[in-house]
Amino acid sequence: MIDLEKPETEFTLRMVGEAARLAKKIRQEMLSPALSKEDRSPVTVADFAAQALIGRALLEAFPHDCLVAEEDSGPLATAEGRHTLQQVTQFLAALIPDVDSRQVCDWIDRGKGECEGRFWTLDPIDGTKGFLRGDQYAVALALVEKGQVQVGALGCPNLDGGWLVVAARGEGCWKTSLEGDNGFDRLQVSDCREPGAARILRSFESAHTNEGQMKELQKSLGTEAEPLAMDSQAKYAVLAAGRGDLLFRLPSPTHPDYQERIWDHAAGLLLVEESGGRVTDLDGKSLDFSQGRLLANSRGVLASNGRLHQTALEVLAGQSGQ
Repeated sequence: MIDLEKPETEFTLRMVGEAARLAKKIRQEMLSPALSKEDRSPVTVADFAAQALIGRALLEAFPHDCLVAEEDSGPLATAEGRHTLQQVTQFLAALIPDVDSRQVCDWIDRGKGECEGRFWTLDPIDGTKGFLRGDQYAVALALVEKGQVQVGALGCPNLDGGWLVVAARGEGCWKTSLEGDNGFDRLQVSDCREPGAARILRSFESAHTNEGQMKELQKSLGTEAEPLAMDSQAKYAVLAAGRGDLLFRLPSPTHPDYQERIWDHAAGLLLVEESGGRVTDLDGKSLDFSQGRLLANSRGVLASNGRLHQTALEVLAGQSGQ
């Protein structure tokens, strides 16, 4: 069993749960199922509120640790952002008595920390469009020390009623409900060894992948089932639970030089590795979290149950050599 009494593990699990429940509340109160316009204000409120919540908690629990996160308070200082800031403050007031807007901005800007030595990395709402549609999204938090992820957690409100998944290096990967009311189950990747039977996971948004290459991969691997398209690092949780076998993050042909952000993969990587899987870039290199906010030394991402990893790398290498 994972040691939940370790301060870093307890903090990660608790705060990801609190932030995911807050995001779920914001969406329920600010979006109706019939919403059809591109109104991003509820998404922005959730992003900023979750980051402020965790930024504040980190300051109290580990005041000397840096936070590297996706958002900053700059947009909230504009005339257009003032109403959003008011909404963020109102939602946080239900959890933090006497909170004011200045404090909210300070907590958000904790995310401007440096990626050196020991730091935390956060994506407050991973899967913005999934959040907006009512599909998959995740709160993702991880602790990185000397370039290696040590603790990570994902809060996925729309996975089977809400998953909270946590991993610590050397202690496995464990899942509970988002409400934390049904104990912990240890996750293990699948035992699938036949590429033709593999269940492939991919980004939901076509702009986040290479559709043509994905079809060629499927053909070369001989997989029969269509890839499961899903937003956010929830894909990593599904892979860790053995409900998927291969996960491809392919550079889009419209942005071939795109570099992945560390907060988009740190927590998910550890979940998969601690469930017995493997995560590399598309060339088989380990993801390098020591190069700042970007995975500057990595080209895309391949995650797997481990058993199919080499086969997938060989297929990818064959494509690049064509």
